Amino acid sequence: MESIKEIRTHIDSVEQTLKITNAMYLISSSKLRKARQQLNNVQPYFTKVTQTISDILHRTQDVEHIYFDRRPGKRHKVGYIVITGDKGLAGAYNHNVLRLAEEHIKQFDDPTLFLIGQVGRSYFRHKGVDIDVEFMYTAQDPTTYRAREIADTFVELFRKGRIDEVYIVYTEMVTPMQLEPKILKLLPLDRDAFPWTPRPRADGGVRREVTYMPSPSQVLNHIVPAYLKGILFGAMVESFCSEQNARMTAMDTATDNARALLKELSLHFNRARQAAITQEITEIVGGAQGGDDDWDDDEDEDWA
Repeated sequence: MESIKEIRTHIDSVEQTLKITNAMYLISSSKLRKARQQLNNVQPYFTKVTQTISDILHRTQDVEHIYFDRRPGKRHKVGYIVITGDKGLAGAYNHNVLRLAEEHIKQFDDPTLFLIGQVGRSYFRHKGVDIDVEFMYTAQDPTTYRAREIADTFVELFRKGRIDEVYIVYTEMVTPMQLEPKILKLLPLDRDAFPWTPRPRADGGVRREVTYMPSPSQVLNHIVPAYLKGILFGAMVESFCSEQNARMTAMDTATDNARALLKELSLHFNRARQAAITQEITEIVGGAQGGDDDWDDDEDEDWA
């Protein structure tokens, strides 16, 4: 059985851990709300861009563009953007997205990984998988500026023919209790992903004639990168929110376990203290009784 000092030290250690897990829970909760608000603020812009692409494809169905080029008959060079966290303590969040990425990269020969997050870089570097070492982005605090930088990188690689397909692997927070790793194809774009919905005019009619200047192809050159930036930013925010939610769940569970352990340690501490007190009383009583016996012996000798 542990001594009173050892139990006291154990209790102090658990109390410190409890403070840390509770603080991490509150920090993750704050980051989650901030990221969600940021995504909601820019969502109308990306929705408008998507509607514009749908209009162009519907009104000029014969338009051919490099972003919709499937490049048949070529040896495909595939790139994967994999979004993980920069640290652990988030349950199975990192493990699930890495497992999904591994399952898909096996389908292609010599894929290249572009990793967002330190956990993914460390994992695939240990596995010996080909990684773009110049692609160094953190998963913390996603911004539209960072999403634009990443989108510009992949658009340039795709236009130059150095990559034929681009996928993104991320985690979607379906509900606070359900985090689902997903894979999404970024390039080339699929026309079926842009359904057209007639948009009424202010007077209630439907616009019939739309002119894109200088040409539909040139307009696509400008707005498709903005669309990809929106998809990337949404995936980065979803992954970041999923990570924070997973960490909140993990830290909440750890906090509950710490409180339960403190109750158990307090019970052991009280029992050990009571046992020590009982032993001290027993020793005192035993010592007193021994002293009385010695006094009786001396008294008997004096009477003799």
